Amino acid sequence: MPDSTHLIEHKVAGRELFKGKFLHAFEDTVRLPDGSTTHREYVIHPGAVVVIPMLDDGRLVLERQFRYPIGQVMIEFPAGKLDPGEDRLACAQRELLEETGYSAREWARAGVLHPVISYSTEFIEIWFARDLTFSKAALDEGEFLEVFTATPDELMAWCREGQVTDAKTLSCMLWLQNVRSGVWELDWQR
Repeated sequence: MPDSTHLIEHKVAGRELFKGKFLHAFEDTVRLPDGSTTHREYVIHPGAVVVIPMLDDGRLVLERQFRYPIGQVMIEFPAGKLDPGEDRLACAQRELLEETGYSAREWARAGVLHPVISYSTEFIEIWFARDLTFSKAALDEGEFLEVFTATPDELMAWCREGQVTDAKTLSCMLWLQNVRSGVWELDWQR
């Protein structure tokens, strides 16, 4: 990696804008690399996980969920935010079971994505799950979603056609394509 110190911004001052149950917003004054100052607004986010659940027949477990900020029902992989101090794999296991009713015997961590680097600290850790067993979903209070399955080719077509626009699901498709083709390997664990 080349030296990046000439690109770094330094915090001069900061103030809290908003603190909610989920998000915490700030505005900082920063010194730019050329010595001038400007303001940066950003949201502190606790982080999240997304799960790519694969059934034995190759189909994927997906969800349809209404997302209030954009006013649309979205097609997504199961996902959820980390609870304070929660292990990331434990969060992936909990979210998969709560939202879909599935548990997995094998898990593999793929990587991490930062969906909105311009204004949020949010990261989403990507997990693959296989050898699935269905029991019963246990959605959080106020959570409404529809679980369904699709083939990877169907999901890829929906991505290409613009029916899937969720950043985490699109990033997961990149991983899924490369894992299925054998280009990227996963370290599966029971």
